Amino acid sequence: MADHDLPHIDISALVWRGDYKSLGNNGRVNPLQRIRADHGRRMAEELRTAFNQADQTQSALVEEIPDLEGSGGIYLEVELNRLTGAEIIERKTENTRQSAEKVLDDGTRTIALFVPDDARDVLENIISDYTEGEITSRRGTPPLAGRVEPIEHIREARLRTFWRDDQDALPTEPQEQIWWALWCFPDSLEKVVATAGTLGLQLGTNDTFLHFPEIIVVPAYGRVSSIELLLFATGGIAELRRATDNPLVFTQDLKDDIPAFIDDLAERVTWPQADAPAVCLLDTGVNRAHPLIEPALSIDDLMSVNEAWGGDDHDGGPGHGTGMAGLSLHGDLVAPLADQSNHILAHRVESVKILPPNGFPPNEPHSYGPITLSAIAKAEIQNPLRDRVFCMAVTNENRSGAENSAWSASIDQAAAGAELQDPDNLSPKRLIVVAAGNIPDNSNAAAISDHDAFPMQDPSQAWNALAIGGFTQKTAIAEQGYEDWTPSAAVGEASPYSRNSILWNSSKSAFKPDLVFETGNRAISPSGQEAVAGLDSISLLTTSKEVDTNPLTGFWATSAATAQAARMAAQISADHPDYWPETVRALMVHSARWTPPMLEAIDLGASRRDKADSIRRFGYGVPNIVRASASAADDLALVAQNTIQPFRKDKGIRFNEAHIYELPWPREVLEELGNTAVKLKVTLSYFIEPNPSFASVIDPARYQSFGLRFDLKRSRESSADFHRRNNAATQVPVGAAASTPDSGWLFGKQQISAGSLHSDIWEGVAVELAARNQIYIRPINGWWRERKGLKRFDDKARYALIVSLETPDVEIDLYTPIEAMVSTLIPVGVEIG
Repeated sequence: MADHDLPHIDISALVWRGDYKSLGNNGRVNPLQRIRADHGRRMAEELRTAFNQADQTQSALVEEIPDLEGSGGIYLEVELNRLTGAEIIERKTENTRQSAEKVLDDGTRTIALFVPDDARDVLENIISDYTEGEITSRRGTPPLAGRVEPIEHIREARLRTFWRDDQDALPTEPQEQIWWALWCFPDSLEKVVATAGTLGLQLGTNDTFLHFPEIIVVPAYGRVSSIELLLFATGGIAELRRATDNPLVFTQDLKDDIPAFIDDLAERVTWPQADAPAVCLLDTGVNRAHPLIEPALSIDDLMSVNEAWGGDDHDGGPGHGTGMAGLSLHGDLVAPLADQSNHILAHRVESVKILPPNGFPPNEPHSYGPITLSAIAKAEIQNPLRDRVFCMAVTNENRSGAENSAWSASIDQAAAGAELQDPDNLSPKRLIVVAAGNIPDNSNAAAISDHDAFPMQDPSQAWNALAIGGFTQKTAIAEQGYEDWTPSAAVGEASPYSRNSILWNSSKSAFKPDLVFETGNRAISPSGQEAVAGLDSISLLTTSKEVDTNPLTGFWATSAATAQAARMAAQISADHPDYWPETVRALMVHSARWTPPMLEAIDLGASRRDKADSIRRFGYGVPNIVRASASAADDLALVAQNTIQPFRKDKGIRFNEAHIYELPWPREVLEELGNTAVKLKVTLSYFIEPNPSFASVIDPARYQSFGLRFDLKRSRESSADFHRRNNAATQVPVGAAASTPDSGWLFGKQQISAGSLHSDIWEGVAVELAARNQIYIRPINGWWRERKGLKRFDDKARYALIVSLETPDVEIDLYTPIEAMVSTLIPVGVEIG
């Protein structure tokens, strides 16, 4: 969009020196009348030109991206003369909105003005009335002079109109990518976020948004051309700046002001009630004296598996457990410290120290299973009625998670509430969040460059646990002396700290990690030979145990990711107290999306097996708390929590029952959409009871108490045939040939069969999905059936099923017709065999 070089005429400076009537004489034309007419005509011509140019821009947008929804208006750049003060040119009655106000070096002021399509005639009439209207005021001023005369020029807004930083810093190449700060109008945030996704922009997580009374600042990474499309397609962005906020601002630039920032945030937080859900940290203890921790951590909730160890954080420096506590409560502290919004904390934190301080003998490697179970019991005895999420970032550095261990099996047992000393099965189910483990620090960049060479560590293989890996969006290295260093990972790529499960036995072991969260980044030297970890500018910011001297600190690696995951789980539990741990796990996975680099890696997979390998690198993606907690009109999720009895004794141990769900699709709506692309996502989550015998390495059915699978009715399949096919499939012996593959799934049932969490995406056309309106949940073998002597064949099990329907390319209300039909999924039980 070309700049417009127009002459500067201070019309108001001329007019305001006298009134219109007194200067006219002898029947001659009043010179100010002539100036008024000339100015009005020029404004009218500039307005028409700006409208035409904006229409051409909108047409180009539609042509470039046909499915991109328009903003319903256009942006103008309004230039005010030098004598004008803080002029307000927007009008609520016209729904116009001003933004991006700048004062140039010569004193000229420019304002971006959003004009809805139905307000164009209003603006044209205002200028027409000013130019041609009868002068009736006592001072002889023309109609609406106060609105027109301050305006020097009107033109189509450009990208530069909205850029508030150094004008020379605005990238000029359309394909150049940087981190942008999008200053968004709060009522347009949802549209900006949705359109950014359509355009392939990477946004910061919700925790990185800055909230102010009239603006929300959203970090976005992408090309100049994409930001330009986003700007003019949404009408929801007030300003553009370069995103620069990072922990270095607080740990270095504003270090002396940190106590004031902390106190300000503490006053803006609504702290949780005593009975709120909690993140229970199994770590090095916590320094409860920190102002951002103390109101959410009771002295009674500062525990230890060995009373002699005490509950305070014994870790050297800023303290690992205290850093975990800050992240599990507040997330990355950069945004909440920098904004002005009020924060509501609906969850607390607990701490059970599981690592011994100096002066005590180290834990024996084989003891971590009992230690973990003891820590869980400690917290539940202290407060048996509180809902909690257990968070553990401790891993066995000397053991891969390729096979189950006593430690991972004990975590599976605790999650399932299946302690052997509890024969009546009264123990609660538990959500346990564990870390994938870190790639070790090494200054030799080549030695740690192949992430696949570092398998996830014990106990991250636990089937029932939520295993957390990492990705990063932190790439702006700001420390002095590192100006020429580059980030190890690009925006949206897998973390350079995080291990994965590529080297595990992919046909037997569960898919891990389940999810990825921000871990921070490493820096690579200009030569590419050196690697540095832990730079503040590319790390997260959290609380330090050194409250008096160094209350904030950088934090990184999969510990940071695990704390954030536990925080999200606790937030969901607080929002939905009726949801089971299995359901919370399912919701987090179901809400996840892959970043553009992750999607590119999945797309490069030649087969479904190759695509499924991507799950072993970065799980099911990056979860979103907003998506997990609520359904949008065009991204609808249905949730079912149910109990099933997989087996029964009847002339031997047989399969007992399956569940069939009628999916309440608005069939007429989907059929009208015809060949429009739709996405169906299904996530099934349950907790198995482990039996880690020697044979479980060879056959997963020997490890799991039972298993579940889901299947979607084919479009040309009758309900009776659908039921018969799945009934028959249940009787197929383990290892027998699978049924005919169902096209449209991203991974396919064979690729997601490992573990106790299964999620896949079907993509097709709306008219086909209209007929795919049933889901079948059926059991598969487990030791409850195979180990008849243990007499567990008639036990029941819980599961959570989440199904969502998305129409990513069109905006259509699916929520209303589905809500009218059903609020939750209701199963129909059928007997098998």
